[in-house]
Order: sequence, then structure tokens, then C-alpha cells
Amino acid sequence: MRWKQFLTPVASMDTEEAKAYMAKHEEGTFTLLDVRQPGEYENSRIPGAKLIPLPELADRLGELDPDKPVIPY
Repeated sequence: MRWKQFLTPVASMDTEEAKAYMAKHEEGTFTLLDVRQPGEYENSRIPGAKLIPLPELADRLGELDPDKPVIPY
């Protein structure tokens, strides 16, 4: 996929590690990225998450701040 060339590979985080990261960092210093479909996002979302469905990600990379870490789910 084209969008992968824009991301820096990192080790995976499990749910608990992601929660701990978010708890230690101020909101706005990272992007919580929801890559699910809009219906899934509406049914259950994490407050503050940005929705960009995975099929749209390549065309919408410009919406992400390249200076902030991105936590996709």
C-alpha cells in the first residue's frame, strides 16, 4: 500500500501499552487515529480520536500532523 511509505515503523503496542502512553502524554501531543468504518466509529469511539477509514488513508495523509506520533486502531 502507498500510505505505508509515509509512516515510520515502530514496535506494536497492545491495548494496555496504548492506554499507558495516552495517560502519560498530554492530549493534543499525539493523534489517536480510528481507521474503522464510519458506522463502527459512531457505535463506539474513543473521545478525541480522528476518523480516517483505512481505505481513505492514502488520500488523506495530509490531515495528519507529521510531527505528532500516531496511534492507529
